[in-house]
Amino acid sequence: MIARLWHGTTLNEVADEYLAYLLSSGVADYRATPGNLDVQILRRREDRITHFLIVSYWESLQAIEAFAGADLTLARYYPKDAQYLLTHEERVQHYEVATSS
Repeated sequence: MIARLWHGTTLNEVADEYLAYLLSSGVADYRATPGNLDVQILRRREDRITHFLIVSYWESLQAIEAFAGADLTLARYYPKDAQYLLTHEERVQHYEVATSS
């Protein structure tokens, strides 16, 4: 199993709205892609900024490619992300899941 991690930041005042947008856009796409096993959204407030970390779990690198395209490390963004995000990180991280309960 492979974990794909994406990080983004918003201002606190739009964090709840962005979370709703994440659920209806990116998370919906993750879940609709064959080979996606699960998606978690973590968030943390730090001063005026809210950090979002999406951890998605996949059966294989091939399943991630069906979602992300040939360059697996390239972050995928959606039309309204620019309204909310303070930066657009170019790359995501992938980890092999060594253990899970």
